Amino acid sequence: MSTPSKRRKTNNHQSSPQIAGSLDFFFGKQKEVKAPKKTNENACSQDLSVPLRSQDGGSNDISSQTLTDEEYARKLQAEWEEQDRVVESPPFESSKEPKGVQATEGAGSIPEANGNSNHQTSFSQQQTVVTDDTSVRPQATQKKDTLSLQSATSAEDAISSTVPFDENPLTFEASKHVTHLKKHWATEGSNASYGLLTRCFVLVNSTQSRIKIVDTLVNFLRTIIEGDPESLLPAVWLATNAISPPYISLELGLGGSAISKALKKTCMLDSSGLKTLYDKYGDAGDVAFEAKKRQTYTLRKPKPLSIKGVFESLVKIANSKGTGSQEFKQRIVERMLQDSQGAEESRYLVRTLCQHLRIGAVKTTMLIALSRAFLLSRPEGATFDIRAQSDLAKLKKEGLAEIYSKGEELVKACFARRPNYNDLVPCLLEVGISDELLLRCGLGLHIPLRPMLGSITRDLSEMLTKLQGRDFSCEYKYDGQRAQVHCDEQGKVSIFSRHLEVMTDKYPDLVALVPQIRGEGVSSFILEGEVVAIDQETGDLKAFQTLTNRAKKDVAIESIKVAVCLFSFDLMYLNGEELLDRPFRERRELLRSLFVEIPNRFTWVKNIDASSSDSETVLDFFKSATDIKCEGIMVKVLDNAPNPALEADDDTYDHHPETAPSPAPPPAQTKPSKKTKTKPKPHEKPPPTRRKPLLSTYTPDKRLDSWLKVKKDYATTSDTIDLIPIAAWHGSGRKAAWWSPILLAVRDPSTGALAAVTKCISGFTDAFYKANKEHYNETTGDNLISRPPYVDYARGAATPDVWFRPHEVWEVAFADVTRSPTYTAAMGLVDEERGLSLRFPRFLRVRADKGVEEASTAGFLAELWWKQEERGQEARGGGVGGRDARDEDDEEEG
Repeated sequence: MSTPSKRRKTNNHQSSPQIAGSLDFFFGKQKEVKAPKKTNENACSQDLSVPLRSQDGGSNDISSQTLTDEEYARKLQAEWEEQDRVVESPPFESSKEPKGVQATEGAGSIPEANGNSNHQTSFSQQQTVVTDDTSVRPQATQKKDTLSLQSATSAEDAISSTVPFDENPLTFEASKHVTHLKKHWATEGSNASYGLLTRCFVLVNSTQSRIKIVDTLVNFLRTIIEGDPESLLPAVWLATNAISPPYISLELGLGGSAISKALKKTCMLDSSGLKTLYDKYGDAGDVAFEAKKRQTYTLRKPKPLSIKGVFESLVKIANSKGTGSQEFKQRIVERMLQDSQGAEESRYLVRTLCQHLRIGAVKTTMLIALSRAFLLSRPEGATFDIRAQSDLAKLKKEGLAEIYSKGEELVKACFARRPNYNDLVPCLLEVGISDELLLRCGLGLHIPLRPMLGSITRDLSEMLTKLQGRDFSCEYKYDGQRAQVHCDEQGKVSIFSRHLEVMTDKYPDLVALVPQIRGEGVSSFILEGEVVAIDQETGDLKAFQTLTNRAKKDVAIESIKVAVCLFSFDLMYLNGEELLDRPFRERRELLRSLFVEIPNRFTWVKNIDASSSDSETVLDFFKSATDIKCEGIMVKVLDNAPNPALEADDDTYDHHPETAPSPAPPPAQTKPSKKTKTKPKPHEKPPPTRRKPLLSTYTPDKRLDSWLKVKKDYATTSDTIDLIPIAAWHGSGRKAAWWSPILLAVRDPSTGALAAVTKCISGFTDAFYKANKEHYNETTGDNLISRPPYVDYARGAATPDVWFRPHEVWEVAFADVTRSPTYTAAMGLVDEERGLSLRFPRFLRVRADKGVEEASTAGFLAELWWKQEERGQEARGGGVGGRDARDEDDEEEG
């Protein structure tokens, strides 16, 4: 059937009854009408073209029609080959892509992706046959100098897409699937195909069950471990949506325009078609899925992507700098999209490029999956011990959980000390789950360990209840930036943030200070403290907002206008020895005895030692902290075991009948209940509880009750404000199925506009999250709209994933009103250049009795600011910090 835009005559050439596919079929009539014309490279290089049509008949009008269809097709083919040559030409030390067979002579030749043949086949003739050894061979070939249309829909990785990764790991036979996959990979360069990783992503994304997600990742990792260990590290990076740890600056630097251009070019879309898809689906990956699904033919046969190849391409993109780098990145993106096999590969490839994978596999999930995978599988030639699936299958749930938990804690501890998969994965491939792993992945200088975190308490009484009978230290919680300082024997200094980002260039004054604070006998160390803006003449503390005004890189000491002081509070490493297992009291004593205090530049956090009976002393200390603009106090257990009775009470994992306290007698019952359980026999042990002992050791990447936060904003007397929910982002981790955070706004009664004021993630219950997701339903579109023009939210902030129809009012508590460089609410009322935001907002309830027109106004927000200033002018100075509502200390972990 001829196309509606240009009717073609049938080809009456009788020598070969072709049924479909070859370009000769389409170009034959033109050869009869026109005189034979030899296509040369000069003709192909001209900037001339004819309209190119997608499957739905849409036309991309490029230029004039001076070239015939065949000449234009050959011109495009020459461009594809030139792009392939340019993309592969820049050297990269970690990139060793499998070399395919070189293209045959002639402008129209297309190299075979599997490297087994130099002959070109037409789409209709290239039918594959799967033999017993699963090798794939073409049945027929054409002459070398023939262009052919390639099927874009039949290119999916059929073998990888059938692997049942979602099975129970104790029944999943990785070796059986590896045998078939290896033969399949051999035809494509011997490395694990990207289609296999895509299969894992599809299954993970199809469930919200954390157990299923872990099982799927475990089976996928086992398959890679046994089939292609070299691809394990790239697979882990791609599955965690990263290409390097936070302390190594390696960013893709891709904008949305690069991906849009690649989609338009590879999927034959025009701008309006791409916009239509994006307006409908809203996610770049889903747009790529639909565009690829609608593509029927392509002039260039895709070369199957490998996991290793995709990762190396991303590293090439990240390492590309300087003149011409954007064009180079663009060609790599286009090349990968051209080579993606099937719509699902395109979806997840684009999501990876956008750094928004959305599969719910967070860091903790990956570490659990790695530990279980190496418990069941090992690479060929490895000798470390693994567990037989049949033996584990015989265990009860509790016994299996105990075996799993030991490996998981070991892997988590290693990653917390050395948070880099480049270190962890190679060690796992060598020694598996063993004690040697922790020795190989211990603390290292200039490699940040993940910081220990404190649990949140709502008030002092709750804190005193949790630490009843324990000795503890109360410390000022300064309103600054947490810093981890490393120094080696040569004097090299590195400074890292709470999120492991390098801050050495931001604080050259602290770097210069290190030789002065290092006492005699100190050769190397890792210490932790809080960097706070300070008046070095008077010692007065300044607001966090002042600290944010410092430049982040290339800071010269002579140009520094905001002076800082490092208030140190912990020491984790000293002279080549880890101190993590030492009690906090001992670590603190080493810190204060071996380092030199320099007033208003380097000192210790202010503290008092107390116990739960010293409630009045602790309350006075808390008030003194808030009076000098501190956020509150940190409370830390000083010693591991203060007394035997408490040790027995806490250590519930080791049941010793002779030291365990006697259970309290049950309440008297006037009438026996029929449902009363029988008493346990005397020889039976009481069931273990899940309460863990409170230790005073430093536990990286853990939020434990041995460190407690008591902050002023947790008081029940906080001010409240009525705000309008206007937008949200997709949650991550445990909240992946819900909206979190949620963007809230105040109204401007003079214009009717809504001004974004803060993001809220606190105060929501799981039941509310579920009801809210149903109320703002992404599937049906209930209460979701496109970005409304009356919402004021810009200033470089991240764009929400969805916009809500404004119709609700929420009552929200908060700690402080703060001036903000991001939010524009009340701009001009307090500050001409900055708006106002809320610090530590916490949802209280939905105000069903109020409509949007009754929500709080920008003027009311400004009144709260002035009220706050009048109330605390003497104690607080000129304002309170300016952090975004998603404060790093209070953001819940996924």
